[in-house]
Amino acid sequence: MKLSRRGSELVEVLGVLLLGGHIAHAIQLDLSSTDSIKAAASTVASGMMKYYHGNDPGQTPGLLVQPYYWWEAGAMFGQMIEYWFYTGDSQWNEVVTEGLLAQVGPNNNYMPPNQTKTEGNDDQAFWAFATMSAAELNFPNPPPNQPSWLSLSEAVFNLQAERWDTSSCGGGLRWQIYNFNRGYDYKNSISNGGFFQLAARLARYTSNGTYAEWADKTWDWFASTPLLSRDWQINDGSATAKNCTDASQLQWTYNYGTFLMGAANMYNYTNADPKWRTRIEGILNGTGVFFPRENGGNVMVEVACEAKQTCDNDQPSFKAYLSRWMAATTQLAPFTADLIMTKLRASAQGAAAQCSGGTDGVTCGRRWTQPNWDEKYGVGEQMSALSVIQANLISKVVAPVTTDTGGTSKTKPSASDQSLPRAIQTSDKVGASIVTALLLVSLLVTGWWIC
Repeated sequence: MKLSRRGSELVEVLGVLLLGGHIAHAIQLDLSSTDSIKAAASTVASGMMKYYHGNDPGQTPGLLVQPYYWWEAGAMFGQMIEYWFYTGDSQWNEVVTEGLLAQVGPNNNYMPPNQTKTEGNDDQAFWAFATMSAAELNFPNPPPNQPSWLSLSEAVFNLQAERWDTSSCGGGLRWQIYNFNRGYDYKNSISNGGFFQLAARLARYTSNGTYAEWADKTWDWFASTPLLSRDWQINDGSATAKNCTDASQLQWTYNYGTFLMGAANMYNYTNADPKWRTRIEGILNGTGVFFPRENGGNVMVEVACEAKQTCDNDQPSFKAYLSRWMAATTQLAPFTADLIMTKLRASAQGAAAQCSGGTDGVTCGRRWTQPNWDEKYGVGEQMSALSVIQANLISKVVAPVTTDTGGTSKTKPSASDQSLPRAIQTSDKVGASIVTALLLVSLLVTGWWIC
């Protein structure tokens, strides 16, 4: 995406302000003090929301300025819903609600016409994650004439279920929605993980077994492909031209996070089914790659791009989602709490130390393993720091609610004609077995060739 003149000017101004007048200060964080955590979160949240101008006169509600894509605004609003939940600070609630509702599109399903050239299945999922969090955390409901948080989440799920594609790889979602967008020939972990997570969360929230069936089906397909290795490495994606017989080996924090969150919800929904415990443990073991031993083994690193400083505008936010979903996992699957919180505490301290840049002395950087600001800044850096810092309040708040435990967001069929989940078809089930067989044949042939 090219920068508009206005976007370029904004980045230049920020660069001058941040780099030209750096004041060493840093956020003070005492993890033994709830007040200290909340104060640190407030500082970081305010810094992040300075990048949002959708509520300014003449601007478009729900959008961040370039170079940020549409999806990251949805992720940001989801983070601010959790900020409200953790801290009780409601000053941003109206802005968040306005932004979330402004981008629903004409059919209340997060398909706004102005995003056709950039919207993928993963992008759409991040908006649904935000509305799902709004339902689960009892964020104030929209006005009566607007779709409910639950209905918006359900509408996205049903659209994505219709996109389940058995023409290649035996199933799964393509990265892109439209065939004219680059990446349509790629089935990646974040798109399928997003669909899996959404299905699992809807199953838990609504107690509707059809969502659980889709979660099971998506996991089974995912596990049958090279997207998931036998040692719990979650790879980035696979090409449909090769029928998903191999995969990109890139590993990103948010891929692990989205599958972890889905598995934790299924563990909770199934009343601690051992298979979901095994999967949670496997994913958590796999996340070890993001906590390098040379840095103590507990501070999170985006290993694919941080060290070489090749992260793009999207990737600095990825640690926010692993942090967010690791914290939620401690409530949904309490056996994980000790392991996870050790890492979230150390990472929060590292993130707070990085929030020592800019003219305000509290602008957040990217590399949490470094004691001083690394001169990186942006929405993603603020969001990741906010996420991991406020995650340390997880033991102070109640678990996500359901329709049976006090959830106030209800389905509103009048707001969307897609409120009932799509049932799994026989052809969907057959496709997953085909890709497993093809992958097995590929491995056998490869083994013969190597010999």
